[in-house]
Amino acid sequence: MSGFPLVSAVIATYNRAFIVCEAIDSILDQSCKSIEVIVVDDGSTDDTQEKLKQYGDRIRVVYQANSGPAAGWNRGIRESRGGIVAFLGSDDIWLPTFVERQVSILERAGKQVPCSLSNSWLRFASGPEKTSFQHAWLFPAHEEGIWLNVAEILATRFVLFGQSVAIRRWALEAAGGFDESLWYLEDYDLALRLSLLGPWAFIGEPLVRWHQGSPGSLSQEAHREKLVLQQNAIKIRETILSTLSNVDRTITLKRLMRRELNRSRRELWAARLSRRAFPGAAVLGSLFERVEHYRGAIVDRSPWFPKMKTAPVPHETAGPSSSCAEFRF
Repeated sequence: MSGFPLVSAVIATYNRAFIVCEAIDSILDQSCKSIEVIVVDDGSTDDTQEKLKQYGDRIRVVYQANSGPAAGWNRGIRESRGGIVAFLGSDDIWLPTFVERQVSILERAGKQVPCSLSNSWLRFASGPEKTSFQHAWLFPAHEEGIWLNVAEILATRFVLFGQSVAIRRWALEAAGGFDESLWYLEDYDLALRLSLLGPWAFIGEPLVRWHQGSPGSLSQEAHREKLVLQQNAIKIRETILSTLSNVDRTITLKRLMRRELNRSRRELWAARLSRRAFPGAAVLGSLFERVEHYRGAIVDRSPWFPKMKTAPVPHETAGPSSSCAEFRF
């Protein structure tokens, strides 16, 4: 069948042979079949390549020297052909209607909407399962619709993004793709830049299963790299602030971004203090981190902490969308 596939599903993986097939299978099992599957092997030294061979021409495999997650995602974008691009971590899975629901709401929301974000199930190493919207204090007034204040929300907290979003190609190009200098928080950085392009579509039903802390995962590594995380958060917020103009619509956003930038700087200072060599440094650092945690908790529960603002989108009036035709790249 001629023409480009509607959705490009990109997986970037590194030494995840023991689990990457579950992610691939969840894409191949989608109810919408108008998908090309691109797996970027970012220099794996395990038997990832052997695992991928079993899929034959059902997936496209790209191999590159180990260059980091952002470089892997960008390589997948360059290799892809779809007008919509979505990303999946090699240890996460999409539920069967993920692509179909994302395509449907993007079509109804209009071409000016840069992307659509779905809710996700979060499975932490300890504790009960919860959704990504609950975790980020997002309580939309509609089951699905248009998210009006994305930038203000993302300025104040992290929202699971990379494996839960479908992005129009024009928006990826406008935002500039992933920042390859970031090995952590590269998805948060892209989310912030996409939020400046306008309101997003969203789906309140969880359509992704995210798993924390599987062996060798980036989330596991990031937990150990507290200094790098804070340094990246500071860099990202400083860059966003430098792009905001002094116009009325960005005044609130700039205030929120400055507040969170100052919080990140204090957290970095506390993390550095805890690693100093003098006696009691670890205790002092831990104390300041705890103070900052409680300070943040107070702010997060204050009346000026931004709440999610949403609007409905029209329901489909015709039959099933032709964009989910029964073919696969």
